[in-house]
Amino acid sequence: MKEEWNRFIIKNGGGFLQSYQWGEFQKAFGRKIWRVEIGNDLKALVIKHRLPLRRNYLYCPRGPVIQRTINLFLEKVREIGKREGSIFLKTEPFFNSKILGNDFIKSEKEIQPSRTIILDISKSEEDLLEQMSQKTRYNIRLSQRKGVIIKEAASDKALAINSFLKLLKKTTEKDGFRAHPEKYYQKMFDFLGKEGSVKLFLAKHRKKVVAAALFSFFGETAVYLHGASDYDARQLMAPHLIQWQAILEAKKNGLKYYDFGGIDEKKWPGVTRFKKGFGGQETVYPGAFDLIFKPWWYSVYNIARKVL
Repeated sequence: MKEEWNRFIIKNGGGFLQSYQWGEFQKAFGRKIWRVEIGNDLKALVIKHRLPLRRNYLYCPRGPVIQRTINLFLEKVREIGKREGSIFLKTEPFFNSKILGNDFIKSEKEIQPSRTIILDISKSEEDLLEQMSQKTRYNIRLSQRKGVIIKEAASDKALAINSFLKLLKKTTEKDGFRAHPEKYYQKMFDFLGKEGSVKLFLAKHRKKVVAAALFSFFGETAVYLHGASDYDARQLMAPHLIQWQAILEAKKNGLKYYDFGGIDEKKWPGVTRFKKGFGGQETVYPGAFDLIFKPWWYSVYNIARKVL
């Protein structure tokens, strides 16, 4: 079933967040999931997310992956929503949102970024370096000259993920953004690292971990999922080198694309400049859309989201 599911997702332009293994990880993290299938026309991973007051909503990340019909999918998710007492279904499709029909409304609340940078890594290493900004190329070479070493966490994985979590805590405290609970990253690396769909890279300088990042490898695309670095070691430019090493690893594995995982000039200006320095093509997705099951609770949810 896993192979058949993933073949459909890849063939029809879906990504890692609709993969079979992402659903298994969500289950391992304690969330209820459904794999909705409409013959050879549609597949959709749907995940139940808990809310306060014993409420919940359903989430279809970067889906559904669809060829033709949407109506049977709507019937099925409405049935799930009724059984589970869900307030709404949120979906963030890859494709033109018009195919969703008139039952969905545009949502201000996005879970996945609606814009990203994608590199065509089928190009030669020389061409990839050439399309970068001069500063990005310089920083990669500077990091190499300063003796930063990038290694994939293949052994002693508990120590590796702990190094990542320590850096992530420093990064979130400094930059003021929210991270998932620590057990989320631990479970992700534990569960998905074993079968190779998620890889953790560590940047070391004189045996000290100064940067770390998690990447997914699925289909033809590698995606930068989460990263962290030591601000006190910023002069080493390790985040530049860790991205470059991940790109080279993706090329080595026969992948064609490298997705930087999201940009936003207003929310993350520094991170966005950093990612744009590698070149590539800016890609814009339709955004988030909600199918409402309980209108009154949906209003309460939106008010609470803005206040809290």
